[in-house]
Amino acid sequence: MKVIWWIIVLAIVSIVAGVLGLSGVAAAAGGVASILFWALIIFGVVALLAGFVRRR
Repeated sequence: MKVIWWIIVLAIVSIVAGVLGLSGVAAAAGGVASILFWALIIFGVVALLAGFVRRR
C-alpha cells in the first residue's frame, strides 16, 4: 500500500504546485503520480489473473 501513499502525496504536491504557479514542479509530480498509478493498475490486473490461473 506504500505505492498508493506515494500516488496521493504526489497528486497533492502537483495540485499545490499548480496553485502556487510552479508549473514545472506540478507537471513533474503529476507525471510521476500518473506512472505510479498505471503501474499499480497493471500489477493488480496481473496479480488478479495469476490468482485465477493458479486456482485452476
